[in-house]
Amino acid sequence: MSKVSEKLRLTTSQAIIRWLSNQYIEIDGEELRVCGGGFGIFGHGNVTCLGEALNSVREELPLYRGQNEQSMGFAAAGYAKQWLRQRFMFCTASAGPGTSNLLTSAALAHANRLPMLLLCGDTYATRLPDPVLQQMENFGDPTFGVNDAFKPVVRYWDRISHPAQILSSLPNALATLLDPADCGPAFIGLPQDVQGWAYDYPAIWFEKKVHRIRRQAPDMAEIADAVALLKTARRPMIIAGGGVQYSRAVEELTSFAEAHRIPVVETIAGRANMLATHPLNIGPIGVTGSNSANAIAEQADVILAVGTRLQDFTTGSWTAFSREARFISINAARHDAVKHMSLPVVGDAKLSLEALAARAGGYSAPEAWTAEARGHRADWDAYVAKNVAPGNRPNSYAMAIGVVNDLCDPRDRVVAAAGGLPAEVTANWRTLAPGTVDVEFGFSCMGYEIAGAWGARIAQAQREPGQDTIVFIGDGSYMMLNSDVYSSVLSQKKLIILVLDNGGFAVINKLQNNSGNESFNNLIADCPTIPEPFGVDFEAHARAQGAIAETVANPAELGEAFKRAKAAEKTTVICMKVDAYEGWTKEGHTWWECGTQQVSDDPKVRAAHEDWESARPRQRQGV
Repeated sequence: MSKVSEKLRLTTSQAIIRWLSNQYIEIDGEELRVCGGGFGIFGHGNVTCLGEALNSVREELPLYRGQNEQSMGFAAAGYAKQWLRQRFMFCTASAGPGTSNLLTSAALAHANRLPMLLLCGDTYATRLPDPVLQQMENFGDPTFGVNDAFKPVVRYWDRISHPAQILSSLPNALATLLDPADCGPAFIGLPQDVQGWAYDYPAIWFEKKVHRIRRQAPDMAEIADAVALLKTARRPMIIAGGGVQYSRAVEELTSFAEAHRIPVVETIAGRANMLATHPLNIGPIGVTGSNSANAIAEQADVILAVGTRLQDFTTGSWTAFSREARFISINAARHDAVKHMSLPVVGDAKLSLEALAARAGGYSAPEAWTAEARGHRADWDAYVAKNVAPGNRPNSYAMAIGVVNDLCDPRDRVVAAAGGLPAEVTANWRTLAPGTVDVEFGFSCMGYEIAGAWGARIAQAQREPGQDTIVFIGDGSYMMLNSDVYSSVLSQKKLIILVLDNGGFAVINKLQNNSGNESFNNLIADCPTIPEPFGVDFEAHARAQGAIAETVANPAELGEAFKRAKAAEKTTVICMKVDAYEGWTKEGHTWWECGTQQVSDDPKVRAAHEDWESARPRQRQGV
């Protein structure tokens, strides 16, 4: 029998797992499984068949037991970020509510363009036992179920109704996960009966295959147009996004900026593209940015955007730039490259920057412009130094950030996601090494912090086991999703978690007040349905999950606790109260479009609306 005609009789679930375990990728000269394993919670919809298949490869594809399906997805996202989208994890959940709990995770991965494979239980293909436990019946379309809800939040979707279908579906899903332009989550629905159906698969299909992530070369005509426009610039600026890191183009970005003396600003996803001390790093841009970056953005005449989707927090809802400024956008994704009449360069960031450098010749930004940008950065650095310094004032997020920044190792990873901390980390963190900051602000999902950090630590332990993953989280996000404190202890994947307690959803309370509204239903103390407000003993709660935990009163005590956490062998949770009203970073903000009341009986609300709308004339409208 020829090799091509040789068959293996396997069930659908066995074939999926065998194929997945034989897919590899080459990273820095080393061949690794492209799938690093998975996160799973078993139920009747995935335990009998997929569970049996996974148990047979428990060494090749380690399965981490989840506590919550949503947090499993967040952990998979954190893992993929740490590996710069070169490796991914799968998530498996049972049919019905287990699977639907992954919807938010899929949306987060989609918004952040992160690979994640979802292998989820589904109702029976034969429909013979219908309606089954946890089935959502659609009376007008029996093929339409809960799993169809994933279609808007994944990049690839399929439901397997016959074992042979995985021969095409799995390669297509993996191609999506590894595509720089279309990268995002892939969903495969697995009906409970089909999982166990057997089929004679071609044996050759299961042979080891080594994948490479495509580097799309830019069109030379687009490069020529970009160079021509760049050479007209008197006040050029580079916006460095997260795509720079995913392209592994940090060195090319830095070299290009240095060769042409162009100031660089960073997006939230692009934080840690350049060291804080680099003379051309002018700071973070946008709503949660810096005075320095926003000052030069207002004046820039040609803006080279590299690997960014130009989200509103980057663009100040498109008020951060001069109306006359022209954009050149380098992006692997055509959809991102053409935004707001940008001159597009569709291609890999690394290759595109190299092509630009080869043709830009002796062009350099005027020295006076670069010097002005550096001056703005020096002023911002002075502000941050004062902002993070402890003093005769209430505890703040910025103080906690400053303490950790001073004591952490340069290669430690920092994770934040929602509430006020993403803005505070973005503004105040001084990057000590490239690629060490994960501020999840694509979907800005409360609860990502600890779960995403757990996934990041799993990846970090594979690459830099001697480093730490550090979590900044508010009390609101902690209460929303904290069970992976327990997961991190169980799996011996140490985290250092700072729970900064300001008594509720303080940043939204701030927005509420800034829009003229009275405090209502955000801080625990301002909820009319709570007769006797009280706080949570976060230290006791963390201890109950097996972590080391302590509560500190001030930044000095925080510093000593952080040193103990660094020396510890397992997850440590450090709790500190911060003020809900004082201590916010007040500088570095552009305008942000937020819906405010056009009509109200409250004069404060009307005044806030008028003040908010006064900046709208600066907004670029699609150009």
